[in-house]
Amino acid sequence: MSRFLFVVPPLTGHVNPLLGVAAELRGRGHCVAWACPHPPPEELRGEPDVYPAGGADAFEVAKRPTGLRGFAALRFLWEQYLIPLADAMVPGVDAAVRDFAPDAVVADQQAFAGALVATRAGLPWATSASTSSELTDPLGSMSKVAGWIEHLQDGLRIRHGLPAGTGEDFRFSPRLVVTFSTEALAGPPAVELDGELRYVGPSLTGRSDVDLEAPDSGKPLALVTLGTANADVSGRFLAECVRALGGLTADVHGVVADPAGLLTDVPPGVLVARRIPQLRLIERSALVVCHGGHNTVCESLWHGVPLVVAPIRDDQPVLAQQVVDAGVGRRLRFDRATARDIGDAVLDVLGEPAYAERAREIGASFRRAGGAPAAARHLEALTTHG
Repeated sequence: MSRFLFVVPPLTGHVNPLLGVAAELRGRGHCVAWACPHPPPEELRGEPDVYPAGGADAFEVAKRPTGLRGFAALRFLWEQYLIPLADAMVPGVDAAVRDFAPDAVVADQQAFAGALVATRAGLPWATSASTSSELTDPLGSMSKVAGWIEHLQDGLRIRHGLPAGTGEDFRFSPRLVVTFSTEALAGPPAVELDGELRYVGPSLTGRSDVDLEAPDSGKPLALVTLGTANADVSGRFLAECVRALGGLTADVHGVVADPAGLLTDVPPGVLVARRIPQLRLIERSALVVCHGGHNTVCESLWHGVPLVVAPIRDDQPVLAQQVVDAGVGRRLRFDRATARDIGDAVLDVLGEPAYAERAREIGASFRRAGGAPAAARHLEALTTHG
């Protein structure tokens, strides 16, 4: 039996893939605990051992300015989120290590405190890459950007008692990087890694169901979902989606997730709800319109459902390009797409069988990769050979 400490940021999309892995490890006789800023995401509140590591309220993703693109978005992510989050989490992760005494640490790629504390304590640690975007190295190959990122990490090391200039990157474990995707979607990695890279495909977990059923109209179901973290900027695009689907009622039945309750003028034939049973609806859908969030993209492709993707920020442009390159959907401009653009993309993807065929192929690659059981096996090897 081994003891694993999972260190995660207060973000549902980063917690969800590890829930299935934690359950798998427990089923194999291991002990699992978590370290996460308090209060943790709702998904963690049923877990038996969750150590508080900083305060989540100070690190809400929604607090970032809207409209950031390119290096400005990357700079905000590192200087205003990743590094301050790591500084705030270190004491709590330290306390969790002392109390729980793990044999290994599993650090989410955005929870640098897990990698830092494990390194300082001499513990083996693995990276949990909930998204494959860092493996594509979208900006880090630029020497100035790479140097700036190394400088920020060196500052973090010095503040917490580690030597600078080691060349190690807290985003990538020198032992094991577990990525919840496959090369069929993500492509080969563009970064050189010291440790093993294991693609395990998505780890889908059961979620509390919402009592909502889309009517079975006999027409293809088109689902629009942008995730709860994007409610602050999603109003215009959702309104255009509603207008687009309202004009396509002869061809599709539309369901739109509107978690912030922004939509008021909803035409007949389009169902709008603040909460939806996303996995259940995806399984019934012929097409998903989304923001390019890794979990939504992978959940859709798992079920062989093609996509129309309008990326907003963070890793979403990378995922959107993966969707296009893999031939499983179309990409739109989130800030410029009109109802006509969205409607045309929906009809194009639904009308071309190659999109759905390729989506089913990606889904098959996900199943072959093994999901949570495969991730658990790789983590077991980490402690066995540690």
